[in-house]
Amino acid sequence: MVLLLPARLEQQLQAGSGLSNADYTVLALLSEAPGRRMRSYELGRTAGWEKSRMHHQLTRMSRRGLISREPCGSRGIYAVLTDEGFAALKKAVPGHGQEIRRLFIDRLCPEELDRFAGLAAKILHGLDADQPSRE
Repeated sequence: MVLLLPARLEQQLQAGSGLSNADYTVLALLSEAPGRRMRSYELGRTAGWEKSRMHHQLTRMSRRGLISREPCGSRGIYAVLTDEGFAALKKAVPGHGQEIRRLFIDRLCPEELDRFAGLAAKILHGLDADQPSRE
């Protein structure tokens, strides 16, 4: 499931909107940020990505007009969601949500979903506690 479910969701995103899961993640995070902008290091931290992965992803997305980059202070960079990026996200959300529902949510009863959510929260808590300090 850990491999197959993300792969199937990626296929739907690509076919339905031309976005990768990485694109969708960045667009979704930026859409929820104040002013639709985040410092690139904060975006990477929130997504759980290494600095180089975020840099390359933002470069690809900038070339496609989904995001823009703006200076922040002497060394920082803001990633900013463009109108084109927001439109791409809005186009992708309904189909992506339907596919998540079809492949995952609709296959479980409410009690199973609650149990799954509890187990996932327990595992995530353990992963967070086990994470080495980034200071």
